[in-house]
Amino acid sequence: MATFQIEGGHPLKGDIQPQGAKNEALQILCAVLLTPEKVTISNIPDIRDVNKLIQILSNLGVKIQKIKKGEFTFQSDDLQLDYLESEQFKTDGAGLRGSIMIVGPLLARFGKGYIPRPGGDKIGRRRLDTHFQGFINLGANFRYNREERFYGVEAPKGLTGTYMLLDEASVTGTANIVMAAVLAKGKTTIYNAACEPYLQQLCKMLNSMGAKITGVGSNMLHIEGVKTLGGCKHRVLPDMIEIGSWIGLAAMTKSEITIKDVSWDDLGIIPNTFRKLGITLERRGDDIYIPAHKDGYTIESYIDGSFMTIADAPWPGFTPDLLSIMLVTATQAKGEVMIHQKMFESRLFFTDKLIDMGAKIILCDPHRATVIGHNFKSQLKATTMTSPDIRAGISLLIAALSAKGTSTIHNIEQIDRGYENIDDRLRAIGAKIVRID
Repeated sequence: MATFQIEGGHPLKGDIQPQGAKNEALQILCAVLLTPEKVTISNIPDIRDVNKLIQILSNLGVKIQKIKKGEFTFQSDDLQLDYLESEQFKTDGAGLRGSIMIVGPLLARFGKGYIPRPGGDKIGRRRLDTHFQGFINLGANFRYNREERFYGVEAPKGLTGTYMLLDEASVTGTANIVMAAVLAKGKTTIYNAACEPYLQQLCKMLNSMGAKITGVGSNMLHIEGVKTLGGCKHRVLPDMIEIGSWIGLAAMTKSEITIKDVSWDDLGIIPNTFRKLGITLERRGDDIYIPAHKDGYTIESYIDGSFMTIADAPWPGFTPDLLSIMLVTATQAKGEVMIHQKMFESRLFFTDKLIDMGAKIILCDPHRATVIGHNFKSQLKATTMTSPDIRAGISLLIAALSAKGTSTIHNIEQIDRGYENIDDRLRAIGAKIVRID
């Protein structure tokens, strides 16, 4: 298990380039299974979760060639489907939640798809019903081996388009169903579909391969099934979660940072939500400039004077992956804020580590925490802690970089799952951080 040692309390300065979006890459990589033709994808982040999925695709028989850093070609013209029922796949698939999204493409193209119950962050219940109910709606037969925790869907006569109303606007569920529906017979309508930019990117990529998807960017997608899809070239968007992480880091450490090439138009309400914490950020072309907040930042209140609540919601609402960042950033703001994590009941449990560092946080229940900001009058104290998941891990790293003294963070493999070479990139802007393997 690897560890970070961080000497905190130092302001940072410079430019930082966001990596390609993890959540988009996991969808896009699964889509290469829909065609026997060559697909070229660029701006793929070099992170654990994405690399695990690339290895699964390779084991499945996808021909993969690296062109340069972050750019690969994929060709799925001779797949080894027996791998799906092997013990090796049960191990590989169980270690990555994103592996669930290979099922839709395989079901659409080959009439069958299997997956072990996937892993991922331990942030609460993350059910898969939306995925499989969507496949059932399209005509697939579903089975679940409870003893081996193994899911299977089969459609030997092919899939048939239909109307469906999703019980939740699941991003991965919508992506999986869309990838199944593009090769189904007839028309599919998906209502209450997720409409995140990364899902839009998937739809745009599929359309460039010959799919017929309309309503992209809305919560109602219409899909006219086609017989085959061709190859394409696609570039992954910058990671909005990493961009939000750097905004929080800049404010907490009173640092002057420019985040380069952020694709502003795809950030939605993220910049304005950080502004609600009093953080100044400027748009400079396609960059975000954050000045050093030497005088701190003050949380806004509502018009009636009541204190601010920041909650997650399906897009275009605020993404749940950034609530941990908002919480840690608020610990040094002036004022109070309620953080309401509606989707996952275990995601706020890392606050006990921030409380140990001296943060003023009241964990009201598994979904809500009230933060009373220090206004930099009391610096967080260095401590030793363990990263429980990707987003809590980066939040603890931000806290450590702002704290007085040397902090230790164990289990940083969790951070590596979502952030590419984070220690090297932070050192480039002046952070005092050491990786110990």
